[in-house]
Amino acid sequence: MTATDDENDGRATERVVIRDRRKIDAKAESKAPTAKGKATVGAHRAAEPEDEPEDEATVTADDAEKPEEPKPALGAELEALRTELEERTHDLQRVTAEYANYRKRVDRDRGAAAEQTTGAVLTSLLPVLDDIDRAREHGDLVGPFASVAESLTTVTGKLGLVAFGEKGDPFDPNRHEAVAHQTSADVTEPTCVEVMRRGYSLGERLLRPAMVAVADPE
Repeated sequence: MTATDDENDGRATERVVIRDRRKIDAKAESKAPTAKGKATVGAHRAAEPEDEPEDEATVTADDAEKPEEPKPALGAELEALRTELEERTHDLQRVTAEYANYRKRVDRDRGAAAEQTTGAVLTSLLPVLDDIDRAREHGDLVGPFASVAESLTTVTGKLGLVAFGEKGDPFDPNRHEAVAHQTSADVTEPTCVEVMRRGYSLGERLLRPAMVAVADPE
């Protein structure tokens, strides 16, 4: 504050000076035009014609809305790939079927070979089983020999050997070998009345027919 002389009373008075220290935003003042400025800008804009959208932008927007059509070359390539895929699928199915048939054939051949080998071994043991049967009929199957005979019979049974041929069985020419014939009033069909040697089979395979005597009805 500074001291000045008062013209009215001649006394020295103090003049008050007020300073506004608030900061003024220059950007806000520049963005807020006066009423006169607004009117001038509005008149200027009204006088200028509106810009029309460029043709290039319009065409680009229309093109963006339409889906792109596939090229003929791409469609032909897709069709060729589809055809090749179908051919490869058929080839794979054929190979799979052939492999499955091959496995079945190999398993069948392996089973037949194993059965044939087992049959050959059991056929070589049939004379031993015949001796055991004769010893049993004569009552000689006693002592340690009886235990060995039972063990051998058990083992051959586990391998699939089946004995057949009993007295009184109907005569079957496919399973019985008739070495003697006679007539009898006690039978109504050809019947095995005596068994000289039993027959053996391994599964569906006949290893040896039974040797029997057959009685025909009178």
